[in-house]
Amino acid sequence: MVKERARILVVGGGYVGMYTALRLQKKLKREIRRGQVEITVVSPDPYMTYQPFLPEAAAGSISPRHVVVPLRRVLDRCRVVIGEATAIDHAKRTATLSTLATEEEGTGTEELSYDELVLAPGSIVRTLPIPGLAEHGIGFKTVEEAIGLRNHVIEQLDIASSTRDPAIRDAALTFVFVGGGYAGVEALAELEDMARYAVRYYHNVQADDMKWILVEASNRILPEVGEEMGTYTVTQLRRRNIQVLLETRLASCGDRVAVLDDGQRFPTRTLVWTAGVKPHPVLAATDLPLNAHGRLKCTAELTIEGATHAWAAGDAAAVPDVTADAPGTHTASNAQHAVRQAKVLGDNIAHSLRAEPLETYAHKYVGSVASLGLHEGVAQVYGRKLKGYPAWFMHRVYHLSRVPTFNRKARVLAEWTLAGLFKREIVSLGSLEHPRAEFELAAGGKPPHDPKGSN
Repeated sequence: MVKERARILVVGGGYVGMYTALRLQKKLKREIRRGQVEITVVSPDPYMTYQPFLPEAAAGSISPRHVVVPLRRVLDRCRVVIGEATAIDHAKRTATLSTLATEEEGTGTEELSYDELVLAPGSIVRTLPIPGLAEHGIGFKTVEEAIGLRNHVIEQLDIASSTRDPAIRDAALTFVFVGGGYAGVEALAELEDMARYAVRYYHNVQADDMKWILVEASNRILPEVGEEMGTYTVTQLRRRNIQVLLETRLASCGDRVAVLDDGQRFPTRTLVWTAGVKPHPVLAATDLPLNAHGRLKCTAELTIEGATHAWAAGDAAAVPDVTADAPGTHTASNAQHAVRQAKVLGDNIAHSLRAEPLETYAHKYVGSVASLGLHEGVAQVYGRKLKGYPAWFMHRVYHLSRVPTFNRKARVLAEWTLAGLFKREIVSLGSLEHPRAEFELAAGGKPPHDPKGSN
């Protein structure tokens, strides 16, 4: 039994936010039913995105709706608020929220009081002041961006197939990805695989006509899978005629020309930015302690240093790695740690409410897996290195086991099975991004976007 009534506020509906609330629902089921505990989850989206499946969604192997998990269905004992926390005053136990309702009402923001705070807003894309990036860059962090990029790539094949201008054709068939981490490598590999299949149905576009370029500032890609597997990945990508440019940076991308710091220039209509993330800006709008990288200072019990009744995990938190040999080491910001931290975090909040001892988060990193397109992958798990089909198969098995809910597992498995029996879907549904364009044009208005200005 909890000592007194508690209002728990969970900021964020990603890995940590959703899994923590899910754990609390289970651990505090009786208290919630009796009205002793109330859980509120604030999230900008009504769903949690399983980001490891974004590359496959972009390639058409998985339906977009199966990459996301509806929060209201999973968190049926929580109050889910669609909005964002813009500021938090933990000394007063209040959070300032901007919701869909406050925007519609024009009332600005509203304040929400709480007793226990879980800060798990995740991260946002880290960009650099590169000329042209804001105007022409495409991100790859949300399901909307993944599907938009898929539609965009197929649209470029359509442009190349129908234009008579060689410059436009060359730019349409040049695809530049900046960032050699998981997101960049997997997105590039999956989309190149999809595009290579799609050009079979274009009478005047060949696979060799396309240029796929990966730009990475460091001297290696996929550092999570180790140096040997990273080198193997570079070799495999280059065998597919993908240019991998290491120790190279993007200098500018204005006027649809990607200019690198070594002087190379690539006219392109596609520039995908996957060069890292940074902490969510709401962390700077709190009275809680941050480290030099803008992340919350946390203890191994996932409490925030120097603050009572405040908890954090995931991308927003600097959690000590008690399994590391070197002192001062923090756990990596990845899904493997986030999901496990959320479990301990939920348990510790329940322990705290019941005046029980807290658990220490300890998890030794077991390794990583990455997909390089259909039937290709790399992995390093428990010190063992895998490549090719075995690594790709392990990638699928691992993520299928980790995607939340049996419903999603079954749907994803069914789609993979059907994809193995039938041909790929290569249809672009770019009009979904502007669903009222046709009606507005018919009604005498102008389309909401200018086709000449699209990426």
